Amino acid sequence: MIRLSFIAAPLLLAAAAVAAPRDAGAPAPTSDRFYGVQVDDPYRQLENVRDPAVAAWMKARAREARKTLDSIPGRPAMARRVAQLMADAGTRFGALQRRPGERLFYEKRGARDDQFRLYVRDGAHERLLVDPLAAAPRGTPHAIDYFEASPGGRYVAYGLSAGGSEDAELYVVEAASGRRVLGPVSRAQYGNVAWLDDESGFFFTRLRPSAADAPPAAKYAGSRAVFVRLGSDVEKAPVALSFETPGVVIDEAQDAPAVQPVPGTGWALALVSHGTDHEIAAWVAPLADAVAGTARWKPLFDREAGVTALQTVGERLFLLSHRDAPRYRLLESTVTAAGLDTARVLVPEGEGVLTGLARGADALYLRRRDGSASSLLRLALTDGGRLEEVTLPVRGAFEIEGYDPRLPGVTLALQGWTEPERLWSVKPGADGRVAVTDTQLLRPGRVPGAGRYVVREVLVPSHDGAKVPLAIVHRADLKLDGRAPTLLWGYASYGMTDEPWYSATRLAWLEKGGVFAVANPRGSGAFGEDWYRAGKRETKPNSWKDFIATGEYLVAQGYTTPARLSAWGGSAGGVLVGRAITERPDLFGAAVISVGALDMVRAELEPNGPPNIPEFGSVATEDGFRALLAMSSYHQVHDGVRYPAVLLTHGINDARVEVWQSLKMAARLRQATASGKPVLLRLDFDGGHGIGATRAQQAAEISDVYAFLRWQATGSAR
Repeated sequence: MIRLSFIAAPLLLAAAAVAAPRDAGAPAPTSDRFYGVQVDDPYRQLENVRDPAVAAWMKARAREARKTLDSIPGRPAMARRVAQLMADAGTRFGALQRRPGERLFYEKRGARDDQFRLYVRDGAHERLLVDPLAAAPRGTPHAIDYFEASPGGRYVAYGLSAGGSEDAELYVVEAASGRRVLGPVSRAQYGNVAWLDDESGFFFTRLRPSAADAPPAAKYAGSRAVFVRLGSDVEKAPVALSFETPGVVIDEAQDAPAVQPVPGTGWALALVSHGTDHEIAAWVAPLADAVAGTARWKPLFDREAGVTALQTVGERLFLLSHRDAPRYRLLESTVTAAGLDTARVLVPEGEGVLTGLARGADALYLRRRDGSASSLLRLALTDGGRLEEVTLPVRGAFEIEGYDPRLPGVTLALQGWTEPERLWSVKPGADGRVAVTDTQLLRPGRVPGAGRYVVREVLVPSHDGAKVPLAIVHRADLKLDGRAPTLLWGYASYGMTDEPWYSATRLAWLEKGGVFAVANPRGSGAFGEDWYRAGKRETKPNSWKDFIATGEYLVAQGYTTPARLSAWGGSAGGVLVGRAITERPDLFGAAVISVGALDMVRAELEPNGPPNIPEFGSVATEDGFRALLAMSSYHQVHDGVRYPAVLLTHGINDARVEVWQSLKMAARLRQATASGKPVLLRLDFDGGHGIGATRAQQAAEISDVYAFLRWQATGSAR
């Protein structure tokens, strides 16, 4: 922390010292020196988005992008088709929670709705509980960022934010009446709501107040878990866990603390994640002490244990861990046993990757990824702990939703590349056999040309021989003559894997003969922890080199040509796509980078920067700096290179990646490229990172993306 502050402070001063010129988009001579390396930063002035000159430049670029996109031949027809496909897709579900008494809580967006709304369902009767758009009388879109129903379903706590900002305020409503009983409570971005069994109160993670002169990187520092008793003063809520709590190791700048009661016991767990790392550390204390803010936490395990998920059954503790098992294994311990040396292995590491853990009254349910698809394992809590694989109706991917420790079974949100999402109930019948049935809660609308599309999944050799998973979706009658506009998507960060997902709007690309390909380079979790760590920090170049290899494969196999090959990535996928087009600009005809991380040298200075240091590194060390410089697309742009056409999209209220990252990249590419191809900056002044975007916002952006890429590949969007 001291070393980071020592280095960050001069950088912030340098940023403040640069006054925006009259034309904010003109380069200014600014540079820094790290470990003997001079790093030029000619567009640093664009970081000051509150400067009137910068604001004017942003609006001018946005108008320019809008004019160009609107002039693309066939763009209006593309927009109409996207809107129709979204309407035809029918109802969409978000998160779903089950509670006793056949009570369900879920987010749902109807075929004609513009935003997800929160509903409660008792048996067959559905009621609207929270409509986020009702909170937007002036037109600024609002969204529900999270919700958590109390154990008996009497109350629901939820977070509401405006304009894509994810700066959530917390509310609590009574489920029966919709009456608000708490809120708004500010600084509730993280949520982490965990109710007491008796529903009298809950823990949640709250940011501390930010001083007016605090640097941007301090926004999320010093968060704490507090306990709120319904009817009490939230501002006087006792702090159950913070970086100041004795005996608990919490990094003030990067860590997010949470407290979770252990149902049916008198214990509470303190859970701490380190920035964006998946591993958690845990401590235990009497629940009554945690509620009072007087807990003396005792350690259970640290982050070196490699635990990424846990469930409890009474005092039994079940853990997913990758320590000594890069594809994960399931362990059993207790909530009072320090360390995992005596933990029992229930499910050993296998060929597939264990990626999820949930608990029903009858069993533990595990998600296992086998190649690109996922399978469901069930470990009975009785019957000698029998382990079985549950046969699923669709080969694809799923999230385990709707599980409750007092209710048997779970609900799966299951989908595939060409299979729309449905909600399936998985639970044992009267004969003890596990039944998988359609809940009928989610009925996909019409799927145009069902059966018309095929999926091919291959492993592509990369620069060093590693085999990279690539899924290729296209019309069954596609001819491999190199003429197909081909869109290659990738992400490859945080160990997150792009598993099969259905998109109704993707048909607007496919039905015109386009190819949609998805790569899972190193940095994803396709093959477990080793695959992830082989594309992280100093090994990050493997990510974009793997991505490049999959693009070369698509060309070599006759799907497309470089002129018709486009790349698309978002957020941390901006590193992947940005470095792919700067390392191999000849391989791609066009690229889209959405809310992209592009200036990695300065990224740790933005509000969400410190939590991302574990993933990408820090300039506080020489190795960290060199890794960041290598992955920083903005710093790898060179004058006179023939770069592909580029569309950068960003919401100005983005809480995860600051909009200035796209501003700087757009300005640098516009100055440097020698190809004559457009570099467009599409800004949404009512949007953020995409979380909580309305249907209209989503439809407008996807229409622009597909129109832009088809235009570059074929001359029009038709």
